[in-house]
Amino acid sequence: KPKMVKYLKTGKVVVVTRGKYAGRKAVVVKSSQNGTRDRPYAHAMLAGLDRCPKPVTKSMSKSKINKRSDLYPFVKVMNQQHFIPTRYSYDELDFAKLVPKGAEKDRSRKRRAVRRLKHLLEPIWRNPIRRRNNE
Repeated sequence: KPKMVKYLKTGKVVVVTRGKYAGRKAVVVKSSQNGTRDRPYAHAMLAGLDRCPKPVTKSMSKSKINKRSDLYPFVKVMNQQHFIPTRYSYDELDFAKLVPKGAEKDRSRKRRAVRRLKHLLEPIWRNPIRRRNNE
């Protein structure tokens, strides 16, 4: 029996098509082509942004800017039929290191992964000059 080519590698950008996060972009953290005992179908763990930061202007107060600059990330295990891979990949951050082992089963580990993701992405968003200069 010939082996299938693994097309969903870590760092691949996908668009979620079903469920609560439909229309959101995400990155593949870990993928399982053949399934596992718990999930006997092809699935992948995704990390993405549920809500992006809102636009801010100079006239807004600091507290309003901070409130509008909040990121709301998500980490979710999804059936591969419920998202579409794009031609893009994101290799700047190692998402596999952010998400601890067993996060798909344990809620506290999953919450920890979401917090780590938020703390990692917020400084990148708040300092656009550093983002442009790749510092």
